[in-house]
Amino acid sequence: MPNKEASILEQKVLAYLREKGLVSPGEKIVVAVSGGPDSVCLLYVLAELKQELGIELHIAHLNHGLRGRDARADAGYVAGLAKRLHIPAAIESRDVKAYQKQHRLSLEEAAREVRYDFLCTAVGEAGAGKVAVGHTADDHVETVLLHIVRGSGTNGLRGLMPVSKLKTNGSVLTVIRPLLCVSREETLAYCRARGLKPRLDASNLSIELLRNKVRRKLIPGLKKYNPQVSQALARLSRTAAADLDFIDAEARRIMKSVLKVREESVVIEKKGLIALHPALQRRLLRLAIESLLGSLKDIEAVHIEGIIEALEKPAGKVIGLPFGLCFTVEYDRYVLAPESISPCPFPALAGETGLKIPGRTVFSGWEVNARVISQSEYKAQSSEASDLAACFDFAKIDNKLTVRRRLPGDRFQPLGMAQSKKLNVFMIDARIPRKWRARVPIVCCGKDVLWVVGYRIDERYKVRSDTRKVLRLDFKRV
Repeated sequence: MPNKEASILEQKVLAYLREKGLVSPGEKIVVAVSGGPDSVCLLYVLAELKQELGIELHIAHLNHGLRGRDARADAGYVAGLAKRLHIPAAIESRDVKAYQKQHRLSLEEAAREVRYDFLCTAVGEAGAGKVAVGHTADDHVETVLLHIVRGSGTNGLRGLMPVSKLKTNGSVLTVIRPLLCVSREETLAYCRARGLKPRLDASNLSIELLRNKVRRKLIPGLKKYNPQVSQALARLSRTAAADLDFIDAEARRIMKSVLKVREESVVIEKKGLIALHPALQRRLLRLAIESLLGSLKDIEAVHIEGIIEALEKPAGKVIGLPFGLCFTVEYDRYVLAPESISPCPFPALAGETGLKIPGRTVFSGWEVNARVISQSEYKAQSSEASDLAACFDFAKIDNKLTVRRRLPGDRFQPLGMAQSKKLNVFMIDARIPRKWRARVPIVCCGKDVLWVVGYRIDERYKVRSDTRKVLRLDFKRV
């Protein structure tokens, strides 16, 4: 690549920087420089453009303590670049293996976390606003494939974004990627044209790391089927990103009407979420999780799909998520919260309360409306199903119903079963959390358990084809 063509690459990056609004005049930018071809290309391109862009540069280099003499030589090389370009540099060493052992991470994960923590510190100490990294179009395609392999879902098709926000140790780091418009081959050619001799990291040749397997095995294999597979994946990513941007905007527009974000939990309106298109459900769930965790790291498609499958499950269903988070199904809402504070949806029950039939009864944080309706009305209302509503054959009820907490020895015949069952066993089988069980309202007709509210009525009291009058009970929290 002659210098004229090197200049063309610089102009290509300049156009990309302006198109994506990655930098602004007067900004200080930290450039992450490993010493490899991509980061050296990035450094020299930004150095050539800094006057035109009106920006100030700082260099950051981290020795991960993994490659001994080679790593120290990399640090010396970067220090030489900084001296030659008259750019201030922060060059440090960190013990990645110690961090890996302490936090029980893979080596890749540990190196990434340590690196971005260092970059966050470098940005703060330099008084900069952003860090520029040397990810290229090839890195973007590899990332898309990595996300597909790991099962991160549609969201993973975005790949690498021109700008992203990373949360590290309580701080938010803004990362920009000016080289996403160029290939790895172009960065190598640029370095040759400029007479630069970047360092080569031998670990990039090892296929023990998953990214290297994708780079050196998977992509070459896919190219046997489609020589233009990288371009195809890049197009797929652009299309997915555009679609996801639209879905994200719609989700954020309706977010406040469905989600209530609190300090340590998110309450989700059940009817509101179920009424939405699955694409919006998934995005709102991601937004809810992100609002608590600060990021979606380690939240994969399997976690979101597990929640989607649980939306219609009975109250008490709990889905475990990474970082000790739980998604709990309640009667008329869902709660996302750390397991340690996951709330019980039921108020404590005080004593035994008789129900007015027909009429309205208020007790212990509940309101119960009792109505006697005809068989035809019952059929007309069958579409208005609710966990907190149930209907019974009125002729089998002596007009004296009570509500209380469970008692030792309680039994009933769950709807659809031929034999009675201990109430305690039923609650275990229904996976009602232990701390909820004493608060679940139990509707009784004399000594008979008529309804375990929110879960199951008794088979003997169900509405049959010859039922003439139907008793409908509607529970509501007050």
